[in-house]
Amino acid sequence: MPTVSARPALIDDLPTIVGLLADDVLGQGRENISPPLHSDYFDAFEAIDDDPNQVFVVFESEGVIIGCLQLSFIPELSQQGAWRGQIESVRISSERRGAGLGQEMISWAIDTCRERGCQIIQLTSDKARKDAAEFYRALGFVASHEGFKQTI
Repeated sequence: MPTVSARPALIDDLPTIVGLLADDVLGQGRENISPPLHSDYFDAFEAIDDDPNQVFVVFESEGVIIGCLQLSFIPELSQQGAWRGQIESVRISSERRGAGLGQEMISWAIDTCRERGCQIIQLTSDKARKDAAEFYRALGFVASHEGFKQTI
């Protein structure tokens, strides 16, 4: 299997990233891949890129972006001032799913959180993604809390 490498995303990667985010049933209804990309994508990318506690990473194989994820590093006062790593926007190209890349990507994220001094690593997954929940459980994540969201 070709090697996979991680690198910080670049603004020029944005169309590919949005394509990955839209490359599933849920993403098709949330993302807009019509050119030109909406300016909100660029604004969000710049906000992430400017924040030292955020990183958006792409994963490449043979020069092709095949996956992505975002890490947020969150300081907190509870748990004796622990840092928390939040994993979001995990996507793998539909042509590459099921080949073990997800485990490689999450392992990279966990290692990066450890390097940043995080004591807790968390993520969320839409309840409709039953396979994703099983995948995260198999990697040692525990559904320890009930999450709540509100769209405003």
